[in-house]
Amino acid sequence: MTADWNGMEVVFQRVGVDRVDEVLSVLDEAAGWLNARGIGQWPVRFEAAWVEEALSRGETWLVATGDKVAGTVTMDWSDPLWADADGAAGYVHRMAVRRWAAGLGARILDWAANAARQQGANSLRLDCVKSNDRLRAYYEAHGFVHRGDVPVGGAPGQRLEEGPLTWVSRYELALPRRKS
Repeated sequence: MTADWNGMEVVFQRVGVDRVDEVLSVLDEAAGWLNARGIGQWPVRFEAAWVEEALSRGETWLVATGDKVAGTVTMDWSDPLWADADGAAGYVHRMAVRRWAAGLGARILDWAANAARQQGANSLRLDCVKSNDRLRAYYEAHGFVHRGDVPVGGAPGQRLEEGPLTWVSRYELALPRRKS
């Protein structure tokens, strides 16, 4: 799938476990940048085991501009964090861009909304650490509506049934049907 960003072609490529190092490189760069600014959104480094399952299911994408990997995103079609919510939805996880591609996130969210719409979803959902006010404002500026805060087990970026609790804010974007 292709799109445009800053006059450059953007290519979304579904990737498998054989590309785990590229996915981790993007995630680790973003996580390091966040942590250097005191933002506990993610761990300093991601473990391969945290992303391999989504890679093996074909839910993870690398986003390239030109011949360079600029970002990554995982699109899921269910999320236990939203078990109390009705309606078909797409779920954005582990969206990250390299620092030189700052600004590409809005294009990735547009792509994710379109992908969810094509799958028959009526909303796009995501979450972020509750204390990340800047990211929360970013999502709200892109039309996402806050749908409550919930505790998640494990360190930020993990989803475990045990360990320390991290409070996350859930956000939802309605996906009205496009007229033909």
